[in-house]
Amino acid sequence: MQGLFRAAFALIVALGLVTANAPAMAGTLQCAPYARQISGIQLFGRAADWWNQASGHYDRGHEPRVGAVLAFASSRSMPAGHVAMVSRVVSDREVRLTHANWSYRGGIEHDVRAVDVSPNNDWSDVKVWYAPIGDLGQRSNAARGFIYASAPAPEQKPVQIAMAQVPATFR
Repeated sequence: MQGLFRAAFALIVALGLVTANAPAMAGTLQCAPYARQISGIQLFGRAADWWNQASGHYDRGHEPRVGAVLAFASSRSMPAGHVAMVSRVVSDREVRLTHANWSYRGGIEHDVRAVDVSPNNDWSDVKVWYAPIGDLGQRSNAARGFIYASAPAPEQKPVQIAMAQVPATFR
């Protein structure tokens, strides 16, 4: 009996129905907690709010980097927005994303294709792989940009020195 249980459990794990490194959660896995777990970026709340929350806490920009989180804006079809971690940079206009709750409710997808389709090459309009059709999604999605795992550099203020403080040999 124990052997049958082990074989059944091994089959479930092999089929991906249980992920050994997934956190134990009730309900459906959402994109924000998953992005926080895999990127180390400690932002909370709706994915649509991450871009503004990151201001002053994390660097933000429009250049894809491995480990950065791409923050999608809220829209009619995505009212809570979306966040996904960059797992690989293919080119300045193509990356691979790892994220949750995109193609399938609560599902995790690794290294899926995302393409910048914005006219200014600024990652403000993105098409993402959509598993049910086996291709990039038919519509593009507005994005705010990338949130980088590093904290912003402290602001440098100029130092004012009175000439009287400078030794005569340096004047």
